[in-house]
Amino acid sequence: MTIENQKDLDGILAIGRIVAEIRDAMLAAVEPGMTTLELDEMGGQMLSRLGATSAPMKCYDFPGFTCISVNEEAAHGVPGARVIGEGDIVNVDVSAERDGYFADTGGTTVVAPVADEKATLCRATELALERALGQVRAGAPINMIGKAIEDVAKSHRLKIIKNLAGHGLGRSLHEDPEAIVGFYDRKDRRRLEYGQVIAVEPFLSTRSTFVSETDDGWTLVGDPASRSAQFEHTVIVTDGAPIIATRSLQAA
Repeated sequence: MTIENQKDLDGILAIGRIVAEIRDAMLAAVEPGMTTLELDEMGGQMLSRLGATSAPMKCYDFPGFTCISVNEEAAHGVPGARVIGEGDIVNVDVSAERDGYFADTGGTTVVAPVADEKATLCRATELALERALGQVRAGAPINMIGKAIEDVAKSHRLKIIKNLAGHGLGRSLHEDPEAIVGFYDRKDRRRLEYGQVIAVEPFLSTRSTFVSETDDGWTLVGDPASRSAQFEHTVIVTDGAPIIATRSLQAA
């Protein structure tokens, strides 16, 4: 969507604060011995308390309030009986709707003890998001977002999961511009427009460049030995630095 008035701006910022609060709380709560279902139920309780609705449930009948992906799972992990263990890498992706507005965010953490490779993966992916956001301004080529992510991945000798991408959103979970990829696509001639609402989300990996669905019809995995990380913000395009709707409340 494109922000057209103060109501639109307030609506995106409000739902952005909600999903950011839930994302941060869930990541902070991750500990060995808990199941992904228990973690998801925490997210569901917070959504209810904050007056929001799970976007994947609402839009796609997803079997969970949030997506929780562990170790070999890159995205869209279905919450369930899986027990989180020491050293696991855990991604939490939270998207929700309130009053007709949608926001989407995500983050990744490693359960102690933290191996150097996993710590580097998380730091690099968060850096890739930061660098990508530096390319977001009205009139800028969309493919420069991907170039920024690709440059960080190359400098850290990591892979980019090429069939996962950012997207537009606002009035629904997925809108134009679709396929804001995490690599430089020289054929992509699109440019960002003032007021656009987009989700920027690099997916970096230790081994995989593509992922596919498992038998549950949702969870996306690549190489069984691969580990991946995702960090995501919903932002509003301006003539300068973007407005980050899903900034951590501690950083606000």
